[in-house]
This record gives sequence, C-alpha cells and structure tokens, in this order.
Amino acid sequence: MASEQRTSGAAQRKRLPLGASRRRLSFERRLRIWLYLLGLPALLLCWTLLWQHTVERSIQFLLLLLFAACWAFAVSLLTEQITRPLQTLANVVAALREDDYSFRARGGRRNDVLGDLALEINALAALLQSQRAGSLEAMALVERVMSSMPSPVLAFDPEGKLKLLNTAGERAFGLRVPMALGRSAETLKLTHLLGASDDDLLSLDGVQQATRWVVKRSSFRLRGVPHALFVLSDVSAALHEEERTAWKRLIRVLGHEINNSLTPIKSIAGSLRGRLASLPVDSTDGHDFEGGLEVIEDRAESLNRFLQAYRQLMGLPAPKLAPVSLAMLVERVVRLETRVNVVVMDSPDVALIVDADQIQQALINLTRNAAEAALSADIPAEKARINLAWENTGREIVIAILDNGAGLMNAENLFVPFYTTKPTGTGIGLALAQQIAQAHKGSVRLANRTDGQTGCRAELRLPHPA
Repeated sequence: MASEQRTSGAAQRKRLPLGASRRRLSFERRLRIWLYLLGLPALLLCWTLLWQHTVERSIQFLLLLLFAACWAFAVSLLTEQITRPLQTLANVVAALREDDYSFRARGGRRNDVLGDLALEINALAALLQSQRAGSLEAMALVERVMSSMPSPVLAFDPEGKLKLLNTAGERAFGLRVPMALGRSAETLKLTHLLGASDDDLLSLDGVQQATRWVVKRSSFRLRGVPHALFVLSDVSAALHEEERTAWKRLIRVLGHEINNSLTPIKSIAGSLRGRLASLPVDSTDGHDFEGGLEVIEDRAESLNRFLQAYRQLMGLPAPKLAPVSLAMLVERVVRLETRVNVVVMDSPDVALIVDADQIQQALINLTRNAAEAALSADIPAEKARINLAWENTGREIVIAILDNGAGLMNAENLFVPFYTTKPTGTGIGLALAQQIAQAHKGSVRLANRTDGQTGCRAELRLPHPA
C-alpha cells in the first residue's frame, strides 16, 4: 500500500500514550527481533548442509554471512512495508487531534486490512473537516448576530469575570472587548448588573433621562463551568411613550375640566365689569372690585395659556424627514436670540435628514434656556454669552450649546413637564426639545461645564445620516 510521507515537523508530533504499561521494546524493534529469530532455523539448515558437503570453512563463513546479510535486508524491507503505513495513519490521526484536516492516507483499498483502516480514517477526517467547517460557520454567524444585536449581551464566569461582550454592550457600558474581557465585574463597575435578577429593571445612566433596561438572566455551561448570561433590552422608548400617553390623557382630562371652569369665570367677570358703571367713580369699593376682576381675568388667561402650551407638547406630530443644512438651521436660531451674544464656533457643515421645523424649535428652546440661565447669573448682562458648536462623532451629530450662567442646581427634574424654576416659565421647553430629539432617535443632555468655566452645556444628539 502506497503511503504519504509527513514533513519533518509533522513527523515530530507529540503522540499521546496508549495507557499505563511497564517499559518494553517498541513495536518496530519487537517486529525486527521476531523476523530475525524466524531466520535462525534457515541459517542453521544452511550451515548443516554446507558442513555435510565438506565445504571449506572460509567458504562456509562467507556463504553464511551472505545469507545473514540477505535476510537482514529482507527483514528491513518487510519491516518498512509494515510500519510505514502505520506511521502515516498515526500522523493523520495526530493531525486530526490538532485540528489539521488537510492530510490523508493514500492508496487505501477495500478487502485489505490496512487499506480498510486507511479508508476509514480518511472518511473520519472528511467528516471531522465538514463538522469543523460547519462549526466555524455557525460561530461566525453567532458572532455576526451578536455584533448586530441592538441589545447588550454579557456573560460572567463563577468568579465574576467578564467572558463575553458584544458591540451593543461596548456602547452601553463604554467598554472595549480587548481591555474588558477577563476583568472582574467590580473592576468594570458592573456589580449592580451581576446582582440583578431575571426581569429586573435597571437604570444604567444618571438620573437625567436615564436609559432603562429589562434584564434577562440565564445560565449556560462552557467546558463544564457554569456561566451567567445577561441580555439587556432597552425599554426607554416604550416607557417614554407610555409616559407620553399618560400625560396626554391627563392633559385631556385637565383641559376639559379647566375649560369648563374658565368659561363661566370669564363670563361672570365680564358681567361684573359691566356693573362697575353703576358705582361712583371715586368709590373705594369700585376700585377694589375692579382690581379683583383684573386678577381673576389675568389668572384665567394665564391658566388658558398654560393649558394650550401643554396641548402643544402632547400634540407633537411625527417628523417629516428631509435633507437640511445644519449650518443654515443654526443661523436661523441665532438670529432669533437677541438678548445675549451668541457665538457660533467654526464647525464644518453637515447635511441632516430631519424635520427642519422641529429641530429648529428644539434648538430655539435650548438656546432660549441657555440665554435665560446666562441672564439670571450674577454677571453683567453685557457679559452674558452663549457658544454654539457641533461635531460629527461618526455615529451621531452632537450640537452643543454652552452658557456662562450659574450651572445646574437640580438636574433630576429637568425634563419633567409642569416643572420649572422660572417665574414666567411653562416647564415645556426642555421637555419639548427632548421629545423632538427622541422622535428623531436622538436625545438631549444637560450637564455643568467641565472646561473650567461656570455654566451649563446642553447637547442635542442626532443620529448620523446614513
């Protein structure tokens, strides 16, 4: 049977022992010894025949030596024919053990012991190669699915060390796979996640419009070791929509009740004002009566404006997307703010795919909020200043509005409708800007400046146009 010769490196593969046994000669040496022993009777017979024919001793010695040499050569050839196929098959099996499926034993044929063995090993190698290819394809598919999943996926071993992290998990936790894998949850500040139970609701950001996740926890075994698997589902959008729906219902009920009260109040106030003509001009009661009516009418009008503002917040239509220049939008917004100096930093123009009117309204609200913050600070009005700039991070466009006011005092209620710290505020400016951003799959963030200046930094983040 023809066989395939291995390279010198492959021939030196480490072979696994067959089992515990006492020291003994190798198969090749034992085979040679047995073949040599089988030649002894023939050698003795040859010597006997030569001795009976009274052949000279020198000739006997030469003939016996020639016979021994021929027998040794035949033993070598026979040993080579037996051991070489076995060595080839052993090398093929060793290659399979090391996940190398490129080697095959040649010359195998049926109805032959070694041939059948070679064919079966070749078939096993082909099967293992096919299974290996299928496994690699399945792993590649799993990796592709994991990387494209919008939900973060993490896995920890029993010691709390991170063993799996997908692309969404990198973005959600600000990690990088090469640096994070193998490190403990405590080092990565993920102990709150490791202690979460199935279906727990987690808030992974700060208190300001935190991203909320539902945790799905399960376990699996890798090489017999149990691991904890976490899949996080972002429910922020759904919860925000539920909150928006709840606000809509509340505003509808409040609007109905307030309108039912405002209408007769206005009517009665008008009727009472008509009766003022019958009172003396210098009457003290008349002045008190007129002042009371003015208060009633003023508060009724303020309440009506308040209600209309919230109806505007809850009735925001779906955005109509179209290409628009960001520089042009910013220029329009800057023209509308005349109370403070607004400086537009040098930034390259970007073409956005947005609802221009809605994004402009969001920028107006953020700029107005920054201007009021700057004007309310303990600085001269002429020194109030707003810097406006934007940058392209690759994944999103970040529009930053920086003021030099006093900064944030209570960041927890910034985006809560009805909440305002300004005497004339309605509490819908930031809430409306956030709602517009979320409708465009973006967000609004506010934080105190960290560049050594006092004031606030407001960011409108929008997805990068594809």
